[in-house]
Amino acid sequence: MSKEEMFEVFGDFDPAEHEGEARERWGDTDAYAESAKRTARYSKQDWVRFKAESEEINGAIASLMDEGVAPGDPRAMDAVERARLQIDEWFYPCSREMHAELGRMYVADPRFTATYEKIRPGMAQYVCDATAANLACGEQGG
Repeated sequence: MSKEEMFEVFGDFDPAEHEGEARERWGDTDAYAESAKRTARYSKQDWVRFKAESEEINGAIASLMDEGVAPGDPRAMDAVERARLQIDEWFYPCSREMHAELGRMYVADPRFTATYEKIRPGMAQYVCDATAANLACGEQGG
């Protein structure tokens, strides 16, 4: 996809700006290799569909927050499970354990935190807590 098309889909976010850091941090992992292989095939239409799915999932999480649903509630865990499965489908196999690690990164890295905070204040921590609860539930056979 051209840079112009990328901006049409994602606005001012340019994934290429983060490619060097991603390669440095995760370039030697199977997940990185799988993600690179999959995303190289995606068309503009694929990315439009991915973005719409992401917005729907994030909107559902924000709605749960607005309702006062706790991160450990089954509905919150279901919502973050949908997010995990989206990663699994579009990028690389993403276990609940890996997703919980991502949740911690969403809080630890201010850039990720800011992305979620634009959607709903407190969302990065909520997703972090819900992914941890989802992991614990999965470990207990839930």
